[in-house]
Amino acid sequence: MSKSIVECVPNFSEGRDSKILAEIVNSIESSGGVEVLDVDSGHNTNRTVVTFIGSPDDVEEAAFQGVSTASQLIDMRKHQGEHPRVGATDVLPFIPVSNVSMEECVTMAERVGGRIGKDLEIPVYLYEQAASSPGRRNLAAVRVGEYEGLREKIKDPLWRPDYGPSVHNPMAGATCVGAREFLIAYNINLNNTDRRYANDIAYALRERGRWKRTGNIEPFYYKGKVVQFSQDGKFPCGPCDFIADSFGDLEKHYSEEHGGDLSERYESLGINHKHPSGPVFDDGSFKEVKAIGWVIDEYDRAQISINLTNYKVSSPHQVLEAARREADKRGVVVTGSELIGLIPFEALKEAGVYYRKRAMKSTGIPVCDLLETAIQSMGLRDVSPFDIEDKVIGLPASGGPLVNLNVTNFVNEVSRDTPAPGGGSVAALAGALGGALTSMVANLSVGKAEYDSEYDRLCDISCQAQTIKDLLVAGVDADTMAFDSVLAGMRMPQDSEEERTLRLAVIEDGYKRATLVPLETAKLCRRAMELADEMADLASSTMMSDIGSGCLMAEAGLRSAIYNVRINLPHIVDLKFQKEVQSQIIELLSNAERFRDSVGEKVEATLDL
Repeated sequence: MSKSIVECVPNFSEGRDSKILAEIVNSIESSGGVEVLDVDSGHNTNRTVVTFIGSPDDVEEAAFQGVSTASQLIDMRKHQGEHPRVGATDVLPFIPVSNVSMEECVTMAERVGGRIGKDLEIPVYLYEQAASSPGRRNLAAVRVGEYEGLREKIKDPLWRPDYGPSVHNPMAGATCVGAREFLIAYNINLNNTDRRYANDIAYALRERGRWKRTGNIEPFYYKGKVVQFSQDGKFPCGPCDFIADSFGDLEKHYSEEHGGDLSERYESLGINHKHPSGPVFDDGSFKEVKAIGWVIDEYDRAQISINLTNYKVSSPHQVLEAARREADKRGVVVTGSELIGLIPFEALKEAGVYYRKRAMKSTGIPVCDLLETAIQSMGLRDVSPFDIEDKVIGLPASGGPLVNLNVTNFVNEVSRDTPAPGGGSVAALAGALGGALTSMVANLSVGKAEYDSEYDRLCDISCQAQTIKDLLVAGVDADTMAFDSVLAGMRMPQDSEEERTLRLAVIEDGYKRATLVPLETAKLCRRAMELADEMADLASSTMMSDIGSGCLMAEAGLRSAIYNVRINLPHIVDLKFQKEVQSQIIELLSNAERFRDSVGEKVEATLDL
């Protein structure tokens, strides 16, 4: 099953000195337990973005070590670059990927921020979901004034750091620590090289929409310069002398010549581009979406370049389908799409489910098949390769050494003169096969006219059966490993009374674990039998033998698992634990008989004697 995974994407204010960057990355990797996925440096921005993942505890430690090393090696007094920044480690966001909540990431940001402030004496500002006040939620607002203005800004009571000293740190500056949703960088490909189409569709999709105000508009000023509009209705660039006749032309110019989104530039400067005297926008179709059009010479086509800042609000497949509709209105074809960087497993799985439902196909299929459906439906291999292992973050574990054996080798392994794999692993496999058969029958039923009215129910059965199957497959290896803690306890020294007491406690805990693992297997097998019984009410008579076989396999798994539970119970001293388990055994066996008899009657009614 999926592990708890957090992503961290620190931005360091150094993009030119490879030795400094190597030391920072090494400090992150050597902290242990994390995987560095990407290191992206920019010379002009003088900035490096490092992406790494791991368990929450490991990511916290790696993040702190990276900040600590950067604070020793990067001197902000000498830093020059195009990108806004306030410190050596400019931003440090924590992002939930798998089995981790946003609340947990906020807590991580608070813990790491506190440690940076206390141990490294660096002022820390919390932002995004971790922000201590609404005014600090927007990173651009926290960055106003940048490093050069930090000495004075930090004196303002309104900008007192959340952690660390309220005095300027000349070398390290300040660090913004936050928690945010996973950002998906996603491009949609068009069948031409006309940027106007890409921009036009981008404006229809993105949250900010398109500019609609006309006529003379009051200017915006920054550091004494007009950065947007002049009184005669023209549109000066600001960073250069270019003057556009329309806001759309200004956006196009800024993207091509200066690289980026014009509104993000204003935000980084602390300018509200939606000020009454500034541009007014028609809202686009999707919240949490930024988009702009460009042309990629390498692919010889235009693209809609999109940042999905919260895929749980606006998902890639939803935006893609809207882009397809907008393109069709304009006589343009979307040929596919491209993922830049990584995509969370849940986002791609959700897309697979969407396209299966749209075709009235079963959604209860193996995870790998769901992901492949999404990849093909979204055209993710249109202009570049797409490998699931490389592109999808938070994939469920593919299984341990036993389940990765082929059938012959697994059976041979069971038959050898070794205690494991034994009955517990075989029980889990039997139950998994039982769940798989029920899912198969449900999937074969979907798409037949007589079952159209039962589509949702069949999908629900097949999805539940797939989940049970996957849990039981994982149980094949889990059962073999469950006894390891007992063996570890038996190997402990027992030379003193204290050592003997500790040894017995460890062995007791080991036997409890060795009992609970097959007990969970039995519960899952019971659920597989229940689903078989439900499917027996729907299945065609031609498939009832498969339902019966699945139910019997699940029953065999249940009873075999209970044997493994019972053989461990006498070794457990905890009488309360024993009684609770024995009570559950009685209930499980009673349920098994009921479901077996129910399914058996339904199967027999369809068979010729």
